Parts: sequence; structure tokens; C-alpha cells
Amino acid sequence: MTRAVAKRLKPHTGGCLCGAIRFEVQGTAGKPHTCSCKMCQRHSGALTLAWVEFPSEAVTWTGPGGAPSVYRSSDYSSRAFCPACGSSLGAIDDAPVVALLLGVFDKTSAIDLIPKSHSYRTARPKWWHVEAVKPTT
Repeated sequence: MTRAVAKRLKPHTGGCLCGAIRFEVQGTAGKPHTCSCKMCQRHSGALTLAWVEFPSEAVTWTGPGGAPSVYRSSDYSSRAFCPACGSSLGAIDDAPVVALLLGVFDKTSAIDLIPKSHSYRTARPKWWHVEAVKPTT
């Protein structure tokens, strides 16, 4: 997609629980997936997270709190969170990529946000099942 086409699309918006950290994202989400790795589990307290990625330049931090706080979680990425309410927002990678958790979006039903794959199936408990569902439109 060209930059001109991306600018014509309605942006995705979202933010943290308290509203201090807000974002607007231009363009289509990339790599929509779920993940059950131990790092995601510890980052969130959940067995599985749902993610999408955007180029860093497509993300604008719009809330009164500015950009989220970060914790350097690996040699290539930092986990992003709100310093006021503690909400997990995603990860800011060195790539330069911003990966956002689907739960922080204002509207989660957009087609480009629907996970298409699942990472680290073996890290989830055997009783936990995550299924990607194809939308009926």
C-alpha cells in the first residue's frame, strides 16, 4: 500500500485504561497474530495475547501522557505500558516497529486486526485453545 492510500484510510485509535496514553495509527495493520510465549504471558498476565504491527512512523501518541513508558525486555524490543494505570500497550521494537495489543484499540472488529496465525502453541497449557475465526461479512 502506498503512503497516499494509507493516509486516506480511517486511522485506528486506542489507548490505556486511564486514558493518559492514547494513540492514532495510519495504515493497515501488519502481522495480526496471537502469541502464547512465556514473555507475552508474563508481560500481560494472560495465557495468550493478540498483536498487530505498524511501522513506527505510522504511530502517533496523542494522549496527555505522551508516549508510553518502556521496559527493555530483550535485545531487540521494549514492552510499552502506561506509567499511571499500568496497562500493557504492546512493544516498541528496534526494527523500527510498534506492535500493539488488540485489546487497547477502541474498535477491535476491523478486518486487518483479525489474527491469522498463532505463535508458541507449545508454551500454552494443553487445555487452552485459541482459534482464529474467519469473519463472516
